[in-house]
Amino acid sequence: MKTATEFSPTTLLTAEELLRLDAQGVRGELVRGVFCEVMSAGYRHGMIVVRLAGRLVDYADERRCGTVVASDTGILLERDPDTVREPDIAFTSADRLSPSAAPTGYSDVVPDLVVEVASPSDRPGELAERAEMWLGFGVRLLWVVHPDSMTVEVHSADAQPAGVPLPETLTLDDELDGGSVLPGFSFPLRRLFSD
Repeated sequence: MKTATEFSPTTLLTAEELLRLDAQGVRGELVRGVFCEVMSAGYRHGMIVVRLAGRLVDYADERRCGTVVASDTGILLERDPDTVREPDIAFTSADRLSPSAAPTGYSDVVPDLVVEVASPSDRPGELAERAEMWLGFGVRLLWVVHPDSMTVEVHSADAQPAGVPLPETLTLDDELDGGSVLPGFSFPLRRLFSD
């Protein structure tokens, strides 16, 4: 079994090879075929992910409108070379991916909503790069959660359909709003960041 340190930037992998590595306990993503190790993000990060994912699952289940997945779910974004990324949380509408047709491997359906939660290991600019990447592949709503500042950047394709949307920054006094992607969804940031 290869470990993450045995891959060089010139060794290109396929999505199928990445899936086999995951079964062997090697966790990572592919960016244009290049293996990128994924590290544990810590307890606080996990609490925020579960708290928000739980609310999203409740919303999706009540309305039977789609599926919510968490961070170990890969999304196949492009082929030759392959890109497989792991959002912290993703929602895909039932119109685009029926829960009964969910693949056993990676999904090649771009989610409607992606949530990325900043972790201590994120290098400067990494979250901005990920946001641009997700939006470039057609994600309609993106929430970038910053636990240290207790803020959320909201990128909505509906807000600025021509080009990359400018983010709106929400603070503790605000609520996340699902917009046209999740009509009627709201979640107070105070609850998201509460201890």
